[in-house]
Amino acid sequence: MPLSTPPSAAAPDQTDEAIRAETVRWLERAVIGLNLCPFAKSVHVKGQIRYVVSRHASTEGLLEQLEVELKALAETDAEVVDTTVMICPHAPQDFTAFNDLLTLADLTLASLGLRGRLQIASFHPNYRFDGNEPEAIENYTNRAPYPILHLLREASIDRAVAAVPDAADIYERNEATMRALGHAGWKDLWKP
Repeated sequence: MPLSTPPSAAAPDQTDEAIRAETVRWLERAVIGLNLCPFAKSVHVKGQIRYVVSRHASTEGLLEQLEVELKALAETDAEVVDTTVMICPHAPQDFTAFNDLLTLADLTLASLGLRGRLQIASFHPNYRFDGNEPEAIENYTNRAPYPILHLLREASIDRAVAAVPDAADIYERNEATMRALGHAGWKDLWKP
C-alpha cells in the first residue's frame, strides 16, 4: 500500500460521493498543489472535469462503462466537460493487472474510432514506472487514491501544451519535485 496516500481500495459501504471527494482532494493537493500537471487547475476551477465512479470489479464491466464514458465525452462540448476522470475503486489493486486493463482500454478507444480525438491516461495507488523500484518517490507522480482511467481530449492537450513553456520538461520537473518532497513530504500532504 502506498505511503499515507488516501485509501487505495474502496470499502464496500463507501459512497460514490466519498470516493469522489478523496479523488478531488488528491487532485487539489498533489496534482494541482505540487503542479504535477500545469493543465489541471484551469479545468478544475472551471468545473469542466466529470468524475465518474465505476462500481464494476470485472474487466468486462469496466470496459463497458469506459465505452459509455468515451462516447459521452466525444459527444459533449469541451466547454461543458473537457475531461473525464473515471474512478475505478474495484479495479485491480495489482498494478501489473491494472496495466493489462489499460491495454484493453486503449483497444476500446481504437474500436470506437476515437484514437486521435481522445486518449486515456492512468493513475493507480501502486503506480510504478518501468525500471523503478516499487517505492521510488518518482512513482508517486502517478499515484492516486484509487485506480483511475483519465479520458482526455487530444485538442485540449495540444492547446495546453502550446500554452505552457517547456511542456516537454514536465516529466523531469515532476521527478525533481517528488525527490525534493520525499516520502515524508508526500505523507504530510494527507494530514487533515
